[in-house]
Amino acid sequence: MAVESQGGRPLVLGLLLCVLGPVVSHAGKILLIPVDGSHWLSMLGTIQQLQQRGHEIVVLAPDASLYIREGAFYTLKTYPVPFQREDVKESFVSLGHTVFENDSFLQRVIKTYKKIKKDSAMLLSGCSHLLHNKELMASLAESSFDVMLTDPFLPCSPIVAQYLSLPTVFFLHALPCSLEFEATQCPNPFSYVPRPLSSNSDHMTFLQRVKNMLIAFSQNFLCNVVYSPYATLASEFLQREVTVQDLLSSASVWLFRSDFVKDYPRPIMPNMVFVGGINCLHQNPLSQEFEAYINASGEHGIVVFSLGSMVSEIPEKKAMAIADALGKIPQTVLWRYTGTRPSNLANNTILVKWLPQNDLLGHPMTRAFITHAGSHGVYESICNGVPMVMMPLFGDQMDNAKRMETKGAGVTLNVLEMTSEDLENALKAVINDKRKKQQSGRQM
Repeated sequence: MAVESQGGRPLVLGLLLCVLGPVVSHAGKILLIPVDGSHWLSMLGTIQQLQQRGHEIVVLAPDASLYIREGAFYTLKTYPVPFQREDVKESFVSLGHTVFENDSFLQRVIKTYKKIKKDSAMLLSGCSHLLHNKELMASLAESSFDVMLTDPFLPCSPIVAQYLSLPTVFFLHALPCSLEFEATQCPNPFSYVPRPLSSNSDHMTFLQRVKNMLIAFSQNFLCNVVYSPYATLASEFLQREVTVQDLLSSASVWLFRSDFVKDYPRPIMPNMVFVGGINCLHQNPLSQEFEAYINASGEHGIVVFSLGSMVSEIPEKKAMAIADALGKIPQTVLWRYTGTRPSNLANNTILVKWLPQNDLLGHPMTRAFITHAGSHGVYESICNGVPMVMMPLFGDQMDNAKRMETKGAGVTLNVLEMTSEDLENALKAVINDKRKKQQSGRQM
């Protein structure tokens, strides 16, 4: 078995079991190398559960991380990188801004390519500084870690794992270009497995299958730009020829933050475990502030609205169109938004800088969820049986929205083209159509 192939360390299986619930008899020392942003936020609940089961967790992250900070249930080790926190923030913010630019297809392709190349170079430089930090690498080697838990979206951590001869557990949603299929030698037919960003379902026409294949080829080009430098860096550092597939195929267990409740049927391998929805298993009591909002909403209840952590502001015209639609429904709307307050914001709409999303979605007075269809929020919506109005912005969000709309759990809107009336009608449809709520709740 793959679990036993890495020096006979049974702790990998123990880690897997404790993530899924049962308590193991042996607590271990875990080196965790995360990816900043929503990837990191999706790991926090799992890390906390591991710590509560007696495991010692050391988180290794760049000193310029935007979201990765000191925590009560892990020890944080940072290392210097040749960029600042402001650079990381600018990268996140610029991604949110470009979503609302009404560019031509060619302009979007060029901008996307330039941004990917720029961000990839920055992240690669951070990886290089980690690997060539001799004092830190020596300290890690002497720390006697039992296992590494990491998100392989950036393949720097697998290089560290190979250098330290650690068995590895991957914790991820998916990889670009279907690299997880290649690394695990898992079948990945063009005929019924839709490629990322294709917005195809598993029932494709001939032309959609051709599109599926062409998208795969084009994504391979972009992935070569992003990932091939890591193979070069790994070969230099490990002093042997290494490919990206070599780095990724070393994982003992793949924990996917997905589930067939959302995804289409596809082949899987024995060391793939699906833990989609793990982030919504635990709910906390609401603060007095949010309880007051809900109590004041009366019989109509509330609508939760969040476009994620990367979108801090929306163009004024679009924000006003959204505010106009929200003012035409009887529900109280809790809108996570830090941008300029729309001048036409209605009395039923409350702007907040942050909201306890999963806890609010779990409240029986929540009627709908307006979301960008990030995987984190989608699973929280499914867990709590809340129908969605989805406004996908970038990345896998379009695919997530397509899947959930196909399953009848929500309605999708094009955020660039939608009108105030479109949003109003979509909200009324998901709130008043009991089948939407039933379908959303039936997914789990």
